[in-house]
Amino acid sequence: MEHKQWYMEYTIHKNRPGLLGDIASLLGMLEVNILTINGVDHHTRGLLLQTDDDEKIDLLGKLLTKVDDITVNKLRTPTIVDILAVRHGRYIERDSDDRKTFRFTRNELGLLVDFLGEVFKRDGNYVIGLRGMPRVGKTESIIAGSVCSNKRWTFVSSTLLRQTVRSQLSDQEMDPNNIFIIDGIVSTIRSNERHYSLIQEIMSLPSTKVIEHPDIFIRESNYDYSHFDIIVELRNTPDEEITYETFTTHYTEEF
Repeated sequence: MEHKQWYMEYTIHKNRPGLLGDIASLLGMLEVNILTINGVDHHTRGLLLQTDDDEKIDLLGKLLTKVDDITVNKLRTPTIVDILAVRHGRYIERDSDDRKTFRFTRNELGLLVDFLGEVFKRDGNYVIGLRGMPRVGKTESIIAGSVCSNKRWTFVSSTLLRQTVRSQLSDQEMDPNNIFIIDGIVSTIRSNERHYSLIQEIMSLPSTKVIEHPDIFIRESNYDYSHFDIIVELRNTPDEEITYETFTTHYTEEF
């Protein structure tokens, strides 16, 4: 059987000396490797494990139910959120009602870039919406995430490059392995028929698309919320309101 990764998280009820050593010894006797370990909360610890025998993980879970000092909360195949929690020592904030919405602030750009880099490594059709006010770091985070995932990026529309609106792309730019960056306001308010045809072609590709200002894109196009796999919100401060009325007028008045 091939080696497989697992994520284990447990809450500590009594942080006695030697507790981590006892758990590590148990994993060692089961020949389950510890790849990464970190605290993800004040009384919570996360471990990224690896083994070639799923039955050992089942046995581990049963054995740890008999340990009074801890409670195992999660023992599963790791998600991106699990991997980043162990790597950065904290969980990414998610919307309690809409679980595909992830929230970041500007002082967490490193975590956001790491998150986007992991998402960009996925193959197939993947659509990401990125909400945020102007100059908060949206486009820069997308580019940095592309670098982390070792992928090229293609600007389809952007305000970063003097209000770029592309009507065609070269064969190299249309490579499905590229990360396609679309400004949802520019592509709808300033778009023409040729540009919208290009958008439709790109949206049908088995590739990753990142759409800034997804709410405007949805409002002004034939696409809806169901087309998005992930929504990312980036704010300067946790309580900042993301509102479009203050800056969408700039697009219409200039053009």
